[in-house]
Amino acid sequence: MHTAQSKVAIVALVTALAFALPVIIEGVDVRVDHDKTFDFTPMRTWGWNPDGAGDVKMARSQQDEPEVMKKKAEPFILDAVAKEMPGRGLQLAASQPDLTVTYYLLLTLNTTAQTMGQFLPPSTSWALPPFLQSTQSLEMMNQGALVLDLSAKGNVVWRGVAQAKIAFDADDKKREALLREGVRDLLKRYPPKK
Repeated sequence: MHTAQSKVAIVALVTALAFALPVIIEGVDVRVDHDKTFDFTPMRTWGWNPDGAGDVKMARSQQDEPEVMKKKAEPFILDAVAKEMPGRGLQLAASQPDLTVTYYLLLTLNTTAQTMGQFLPPSTSWALPPFLQSTQSLEMMNQGALVLDLSAKGNVVWRGVAQAKIAFDADDKKREALLREGVRDLLKRYPPKK
């Protein structure tokens, strides 16, 4: 009997931690995909896209200023990529690089809400009287995604996406740290394993 209670306690603790950790850890979620037919072995040089290193897209409010955000974020992204690439076996080329790098910074607002009774069936078979749904939980966070594209001869051959939730009151140092962490975590997955 004692072991059954211990198992229940352990399951309850693990479940509680699983729900608590995403709130505590504001880490970066990373996904990478690549062209399975492309041979990355001979790639030795990289360079920024000649049409522009990247772009910032924002969909948070009417007052969004993507150019202002680009001036703030781009230096950190460019510096982080330049620091990580030599560790990946790629050197910066002045012209005609093997791989061309383009970044996209996508910023939006993420909201989640729960209302009282939302998980109950729409019938009174549970012997509960019908009641108006009212919001019991509301979470609003800035959400960002950093996309890094590596192209060869005009075709994207490797794409990494790093996503993170960013608290509204996060300062510029926290945002810089998230960008640098995103670049580092993405480029750890280059070159792709076969």
